[in-house]
Amino acid sequence: MNSIAHIRARLGVTQAVMAKGINVSQGNVSNYERGQSMPPDVAARLIRYAASVGCTICHNDVYAPPAGAHGDARRA
Repeated sequence: MNSIAHIRARLGVTQAVMAKGINVSQGNVSNYERGQSMPPDVAARLIRYAASVGCTICHNDVYAPPAGAHGDARRA
């Protein structure tokens, strides 16, 4: 689960509800959940929307690497 999907799960909302809350289409939310980068202005709206429903998140939450990602670390 990527960071946007995780945030949406924490908020307990559908893609459509989150889309309306951050003023984008449901398709945009789907794209963000599939890995498309979220523009900074949309990230700011997501942070404000989350706060309005009682959930505190920050830019690090929005742009966190997918679970299981380990950067450039390679196993020998």
